[in-house]
Amino acid sequence: MDSLSQLALGAACGLAVMGRRTAAWKAALWGGVAGTLPDLDALVDHGDAVLNMVLHRAESHSLLFLALLSVPMGWAIARLHGQMALGWRWVAAMALALVTHPLLDLMTVYGTQVLQPFTDEAYGVGSMFIIDPLYTLPLLLGVGAALRGRPSGNGLNRAGLAVSTAYLAWSTVAQGVVTLQAEQSLRALGLPTDRVLVTPAPLTTVVWRVVAMDGDRYHEGFYALLDKGRPIRFTTHAQGQALALEHAAHPHVQRIARFSDGFFRMSQTDDGSLWLTDLRMGQEPNYSFHFNIGPALAPGATPPAATQNWMRIDTRAGLRWLGQRALGRDVAPPGNAPLTDTTERTP
Repeated sequence: MDSLSQLALGAACGLAVMGRRTAAWKAALWGGVAGTLPDLDALVDHGDAVLNMVLHRAESHSLLFLALLSVPMGWAIARLHGQMALGWRWVAAMALALVTHPLLDLMTVYGTQVLQPFTDEAYGVGSMFIIDPLYTLPLLLGVGAALRGRPSGNGLNRAGLAVSTAYLAWSTVAQGVVTLQAEQSLRALGLPTDRVLVTPAPLTTVVWRVVAMDGDRYHEGFYALLDKGRPIRFTTHAQGQALALEHAAHPHVQRIARFSDGFFRMSQTDDGSLWLTDLRMGQEPNYSFHFNIGPALAPGATPPAATQNWMRIDTRAGLRWLGQRALGRDVAPPGNAPLTDTTERTP
């Protein structure tokens, strides 16, 4: 999730555990620090855009490592403020603030290696977009109420935590509803349903994006909860399976294939450059993680450093479309051709 959400969650956790045992600003400050700390790994440049992607949310997001870190961190804070009698209380506050960071990240589709060092598998529920105001706002209001020092502040902070957690639960329910609708729509079109990705559109859990892999093709569609059962209409795109198989030994192809759980495409431009695109984040024709990995690699050769080309959607057009879809209106996404009654096939 975004840094503001993680900071607010950490601060709320610090306040919830410490209560009135210490100044509210101290609990919020250190909770916010702990809630933000795991994302400092983003500052590490591995010299390659693909490596920067797959190595983010790794050891710094390990539940075990963060739980262990909470012990010296909590006692150090207690010593700093002369509150050694509250040492274990500070440890508990830091543990909650630290551990909830990767657990929140786990709700996004990016992939978080929460079980390091036992496995480097990246897990993701995919029911939350990286920025969602309806999740963050209750946390901010609760923390703000607690910092104002009123008697009801701690209760409002806990209420904010409860509401935001309930919203996470709601997102998984909505994801399940849309998944069933997606499978029905795909079956009606004679398309496979064994590899289907359902993730929320930006900033919301009422509009959802569906990607279904189908051999050398993938199908993209959108469903809003106010569509009320209307079949999803898909556009079809080339996945570049033959190209991926041809370059299967390339380290970056292997990394992206594994990290994306197979939801990627590969293409080649006229100058011979190979491109890898993670299909989980973005929407046609714009994707956040679109990499130039250089020309075809000779056997045993070291790949050149990959570069990332952000493919950004026009914000104004995107928000206008999102608002229309949230109301259940059947309009085409920005950059896509007008929708028809059948699945479209694009080269």
